Amino acid sequence: MNFFKVLMNPDQEEKELGERMIVAKAANLLQVGEFQLLQLAYVDWYGEELGEEMSSFLFKSYMIEHQVPPWARHYARKILALSEDGQLDDREPSYHRYDRDYHENGPRGLKAFCLASAACVFMLVGGLMLADKTATKSATLLPPYFGEDELKISDQGKQSSMTWGRSDTIPPHRAPAPIP
Repeated sequence: MNFFKVLMNPDQEEKELGERMIVAKAANLLQVGEFQLLQLAYVDWYGEELGEEMSSFLFKSYMIEHQVPPWARHYARKILALSEDGQLDDREPSYHRYDRDYHENGPRGLKAFCLASAACVFMLVGGLMLADKTATKSATLLPPYFGEDELKISDQGKQSSMTWGRSDTIPPHRAPAPIP
């Protein structure tokens, strides 16, 4: 189908797919793949898992040849009817039996909340206590925050003639020698 045909008639693809669109809509409602919906439909219709050989045949006939088996069409319509009635729960684990990454995260209750809160309080109080023990008294209000021990004049500072550092360690200025 080219771009301009799609622009002129956007519903044409849905009409061409026909029954396959029913399966796709049902799969979207359950938040599973189309082939996964076919697996669920097979189990619902026949009461047994889809075999390896049948799986290959079904994949080829559905995905490549666009043939929808009647039992898949029936299951997809059943899902659509449940959705229209408002009775479809897409988080039900039976719909996600083939999902490897699907986890049901139920509410853990008051115990988990209290445990998480206690851990947060413990970390906060521990951090504050550690900060209080390691911090020295600051001699300045603005950055850089020097401690009082960093601003004390050492015995070496009085004897040296360094011209950098604190202003009270700079030797007095000498007057220039007179010009003859």
